[in-house]
Amino acid sequence: MAYGKSIELFLVNGTADSLITVELSNWNGKALKIPRIEVSSCDRDDFMQPGVYFLFCKEDDGSDSVYIGEAENVKERLLQHLRDYQSEKEKYYWNTAVVFVGRDLNKAHIRYLENRFVEIARNSKRYLVLTKNTYSHTVLKESQIAVMDEFIDNVKVLINALGYKVLEPIPGKSEQEKSAAENPDKETIMLHLERSIKNVGKVEADGSQTSEGFVVFQGSQISLKDDNTIPAVIKERRKSAPIDENGVLQENMLFTSPSYAAMFVIGKSANGLTSWKTSEGKTLKSLENEE
Repeated sequence: MAYGKSIELFLVNGTADSLITVELSNWNGKALKIPRIEVSSCDRDDFMQPGVYFLFCKEDDGSDSVYIGEAENVKERLLQHLRDYQSEKEKYYWNTAVVFVGRDLNKAHIRYLENRFVEIARNSKRYLVLTKNTYSHTVLKESQIAVMDEFIDNVKVLINALGYKVLEPIPGKSEQEKSAAENPDKETIMLHLERSIKNVGKVEADGSQTSEGFVVFQGSQISLKDDNTIPAVIKERRKSAPIDENGVLQENMLFTSPSYAAMFVIGKSANGLTSWKTSEGKTLKSLENEE
């Protein structure tokens, strides 16, 4: 069973687009969200402590990327990033930094945290991870690892609350079923799409609505052909999607709407509200009408 959590959000300068501190009840760690333009002028003691940080970037094609790092003095390290960009040693441009500090963190701790966060972010496949090298063999005692893993769990909560799902994988079928079992009040409805397409054959896919949109599950059968009735953005996603030579989707994929998800699967224009159905044959449209 999931328990409620209390988060304290403090707008240091009175506005949401400036420095924000975030704290979780009964945890000695802290998050600081700071815009790039405020790094140089921020003289807070907690900004100069050992910690890990996430630098969030927006690529020219609209995709998201992140650099994850660690430092014994976070402010000085972020200033170095600014200097490296000015001297063209760094090619990426970040707008926002989210920093996590905590009482008694040392060099070994933050190296362990950086490596774990990079691993989790890469496995989540939400952001392009720009970090190239980490210390993957940091030696910690068993008790220290337990404390750091709890730190990681709390960071996941706070960074998600700030709107960055960099550490949260797109929920697949098994994850959603597990979540539903742990939270009986949270209804999860599995949906299915089946369509016979001329010169292609039958395609079948499974998916579900989430708080973010619509997920097409790994293992779904995707049409390898498409036409000009689908939006350009769906065409591009079909080209870059991990689909094998047999048309089988290799990972869960998130879409903004059921219709976009249906068009991705079929390769033709489709109405997601009528294309996706329950095992009893009810359409998504009828389910929403019942609600």
